[in-house]
Amino acid sequence: MKYTRTRLTAGILACTVSALALPAMAETYIVAVGAASNSLQGRSAAKFAEDLQAELGDAHTVEFYADGQLGDEKELMQKLRLGTVQFTLISSIMTNVAPEFALFDMPFLVQDRAHLKAINAEIVQTDLAPKAEEAGLKVLSTWENGFRQITNNTRPINTPADLEGLKIRTPSSEWRVAMFKEWGANPTPMAFSEVFVALQTGTMDGQENPLTNITGANFQEVQKYLSLTGHVYSPTYLTTGLGTWNDLPEDVQAAATTVAASVQNWSLAQGEAADNELVDKVKAAGMEVNTADKVAFIEASAPIYASFADSVNGGDELVSRAQALAE
Repeated sequence: MKYTRTRLTAGILACTVSALALPAMAETYIVAVGAASNSLQGRSAAKFAEDLQAELGDAHTVEFYADGQLGDEKELMQKLRLGTVQFTLISSIMTNVAPEFALFDMPFLVQDRAHLKAINAEIVQTDLAPKAEEAGLKVLSTWENGFRQITNNTRPINTPADLEGLKIRTPSSEWRVAMFKEWGANPTPMAFSEVFVALQTGTMDGQENPLTNITGANFQEVQKYLSLTGHVYSPTYLTTGLGTWNDLPEDVQAAATTVAASVQNWSLAQGEAADNELVDKVKAAGMEVNTADKVAFIEASAPIYASFADSVNGGDELVSRAQALAE
């Protein structure tokens, strides 16, 4: 019995020493998006994952999932809070986290990408990101989603009157729904992954998205008309769970912050370069393209701004500050 105990103790010690000699297990961080892998959101997230892996080296593993493999934006937001996904991109549904994010749902607010970067630095990081933290999320950076355009199978959209009665898919954003109702359409929130089939079957007449999302999901295959309205610049936010962020080692936090800033510049440049190229792509696919009367849309959008000022605390000031940054 004594011999057995000695052998057992020796075995345990040997295993302990052997375990101590092994290299530490690599930490795994998951980057996931609901968007199509070939959309700009998908490619931006993939670049973040790739660059973060390069920054962290072999001590950590970064895994990337796109095409809704781990869920749509709403599901991924919940997984951030649970800590089962470490990084994702959240776009229009951020208004469900804090109403102040609906600033980016104000029609024709953002003038260009330089204006977006100024709003990110002066408003998103100082005013909006803390609101997300109150809901358990941390916004690391604001990236390109793009200027949103309208596609449909009924007619070209030149003025808001042309939207009358059309069934238009929107994201799950109360402000986007309100906007299209104000313009006379019949908006219906729907997960992005369901939109292609809805357009193909006629459940929806049309939808609105940046060109990178439109072509990334091949909507040109099931839509006849593209109307260049540019009605909203829709950013996407690189987001993590606040609890996850606070638990990350300092070197991982530093790497994620550095890479997020680098990919912001990359994604904005990619979006700008793609604007003309993708219009040519949908024309080649047979879509009819027109440029909408933006003045008519701006005039029809005044009630949206009034509603934002009335219903969002400090909304009027946020709009004024954002507009001033365009100068």
